[in-house]
Amino acid sequence: MTDIALTAAQRSSLLSLQQTQTLSDRTQTRLTTGREVNSVVDDAVRFFRAQALTDRGEDFALRRDEIDQGISSLNTALTAIESVDNLLSQLQGIVEAARSQSTAERISATTQFIEVGKQIFELVEDASFAGLNLLSSTNSTLDVAFGVRTSSRLQVTGFDLNTTVANTSLGVFSVVAFFTANSSFNVSNFGVSGGSFTSFGADNSNVSFATTAVNAIQAGVSRLRAAGATLGGNVAILQTRLDFTDQYVNTLNTGADSLTLADLNEEGANLVALQTRQQLGIQSLAISGQQQQAILALLN
Repeated sequence: MTDIALTAAQRSSLLSLQQTQTLSDRTQTRLTTGREVNSVVDDAVRFFRAQALTDRGEDFALRRDEIDQGISSLNTALTAIESVDNLLSQLQGIVEAARSQSTAERISATTQFIEVGKQIFELVEDASFAGLNLLSSTNSTLDVAFGVRTSSRLQVTGFDLNTTVANTSLGVFSVVAFFTANSSFNVSNFGVSGGSFTSFGADNSNVSFATTAVNAIQAGVSRLRAAGATLGGNVAILQTRLDFTDQYVNTLNTGADSLTLADLNEEGANLVALQTRQQLGIQSLAISGQQQQAILALLN
């Protein structure tokens, strides 16, 4: 089958019309996607530069979620420390009140003291986030990576506030205060003989035991707050890195967009011009065929 013969003018008009249609399709794609560079074919250099920036932004976006989870873990531990601090204040209040109580009241105070001590133990054991408890074991470690480099990270070692080892700086108290959830909270570990505030004596002959107990509790408060200060400092570090990561990812994405985004105003104007050119091309093609139409009229 032979091709249809077209005049040079018709072929020129047809080629121009096809080129206009190609440009129109490209402009419509840019308007639809909002991007001037949609594939490597459009502009290889800008495409790969933008892709590199986007990939790095995605890597840091993943780290951002990890940092945010790390902050939540530390905040959980800090909230627990604050609650334990409140319970320690209750312990001290019970001891102070026992100084001037009757024997029956001191028996009740001993029961209250033991119960609050158990609640401190349970609270520390419950202070976990996503399976990580930074307050119940020194083997617990929070490891947060900030970037792709292995050295860009923060590691936070946990505390053992419920340690049963005497004379240690790791726990709330320097005495063996906690054992298990169901064991007795021995008041005698705070310098109160007989394990009860009744040892103060009906005539307060041994009320000095209260001072020993209060000193032990206050020392525990100091150690607890020191742990809180350490965790709080790490929260500040993570929050700073989180803010930086948010800004950095935004900068990377902005840089990638500047390489690929289209000027929608310009593309809109281009589309109008191309549509006009397409209509003119159709008219030109029609005019170039008028000579053959004249010959057809003669034959008729």
